[in-house]
Amino acid sequence: MNICKPEYYDRFRCLAGDCPDSCCQDWTVQVDEKSAAFYRSLPGALGDRLRQVLDDGEDGVTLTLQEGRCPMWEADGLCRIQRELGEECLCQVCRDFPRLRHDYGSFQELGLELSCPQAAKLILADETGALCSSEIPGAGEGDWEEEALDVLRTARETMHAILSEDRPFGECLALALLYGCQVQSALDGGELGEFDGEAALTEGRSLAKPGDMGEILDFFAGLERLTARWDARLQNPRPASWEEGHRALGRYFVNRYFFQALSDYDVYSRVKFMIAACLVICYLGGDLLETAQLFSKEIENDADNLDAILDAAYTHPAFRDDRLLGLLLNPAPFST
Repeated sequence: MNICKPEYYDRFRCLAGDCPDSCCQDWTVQVDEKSAAFYRSLPGALGDRLRQVLDDGEDGVTLTLQEGRCPMWEADGLCRIQRELGEECLCQVCRDFPRLRHDYGSFQELGLELSCPQAAKLILADETGALCSSEIPGAGEGDWEEEALDVLRTARETMHAILSEDRPFGECLALALLYGCQVQSALDGGELGEFDGEAALTEGRSLAKPGDMGEILDFFAGLERLTARWDARLQNPRPASWEEGHRALGRYFVNRYFFQALSDYDVYSRVKFMIAACLVICYLGGDLLETAQLFSKEIENDADNLDAILDAAYTHPAFRDDRLLGLLLNPAPFST
């Protein structure tokens, strides 16, 4: 089976106690059944403590947050379970984060989550979005339609090329939006064909209408929110200009979400999510790494928020094609 992963994947190292925004705070920790049973069987003080803080809820077993922190997260920034028992005894979600694995039957893709500060640093420094591959014994899981896979493979390569073109990044995103429509048509049974960027850009300019970032931020403010920091950022944006890190973000979103369209044959809403994410992160401004990481923590790691945005891509007026094009093709999209 083929394994694909970004060049930087194997260079990730957890910052542990030096992390500026630990995964041990704010999030409720989901504990898999095997780990929960093991924790409850432990003797001594650690076992007693774990039995106190493990909670059986409707969505499974969790470690109950205390003052916004995992109860196993100690003052020095290290995990008590890992300290006393070793990394191999962490629950599955803690062993895996921020690593991602998507199985597409004939191949698997690995990645890192933008919501981890150290992973975000690697993602934003990536200059190509290229994936390296290797072969391992065995077969993957799932039965995916090869024709759809072929369309998405070809389209993803083209999307990377579009995002890397030597033109203002807003124009690149506008072309990505227009190309996403073409890819959706191919998934719906049409032909993918060649993409004529200049013709598409001319069409995009003719379709563009004024967009409203305030309306987009209002939509995001209506989603589930995890931290007070996110509230403050939404209420006090500091619009920035496009920079190379935004191109790296675009490539990250393409790598992470494009093939997920195999689950429902809807690539266009994911392209719109990618574009909305880049717009919001740029509009909020501030330090790009901090803003992108916080966006991911609030949005990408909340399945309900992701679903709401994918639905809104077709239903909310702020995400209409013509209004997104208006924002993207305006040389100064965030001017007042």
